[in-house]
Amino acid sequence: MYIPAFNKFPNQQEAVGFMQAYSFATIVSVTDGLPVATHLPFIIKQEVDKVILSSHFAKANPQTNELAGKKVLVIFTEPHAYISPKNYEKELNVPTWNYLAVHAYGTCKILDGEANKAAVLKEMIQSFESDYQQQWDNLPHDYKSKMMNGIIAFEIEVDDLQAKAKLSQNRSTIEQQNIIEHLDKSTDTTEKAIATYMEKLNSK
Repeated sequence: MYIPAFNKFPNQQEAVGFMQAYSFATIVSVTDGLPVATHLPFIIKQEVDKVILSSHFAKANPQTNELAGKKVLVIFTEPHAYISPKNYEKELNVPTWNYLAVHAYGTCKILDGEANKAAVLKEMIQSFESDYQQQWDNLPHDYKSKMMNGIIAFEIEVDDLQAKAKLSQNRSTIEQQNIIEHLDKSTDTTEKAIATYMEKLNSK
């Protein structure tokens, strides 16, 4: 990903926090020279100096056929917002787009066996709806086994983390404030989120 120096995330911890906040991502692999993608929810963990991503595919998804041991890209993106040139001090300007995105590269490891699948599912339940855990635990074992037999669980140890926050850092203080005020008035929640990120950046 192209990242000008002034658009880099300040540190890895903030990139991890962004992935955890926007954890529905796109995993991209290459089969016979053709990029293939699937949209999945991810669990993002930081273990000492490692970042680990985990999720599961439907077994019927053909992308799973050539993933084991292969390099993949997981793209985390959202929110984003159109930036009008009316926010700038000079008329000689053009529109742009503000956004945040993290690209995580790593090798895919398939987690075989019911115990591994159950562990991944437990983490996802705890992350997305912990109240569901009791219902899941009380389901018949045969039913749960059938459900788990229909998925492929996997994890990725990230070896290259590229994080970009394009938030008008190259504009003047007045222009940045104009953009923040404009977006903050929007009824669009993603535009308001960009305003919040810009405010946090300016407060540092």
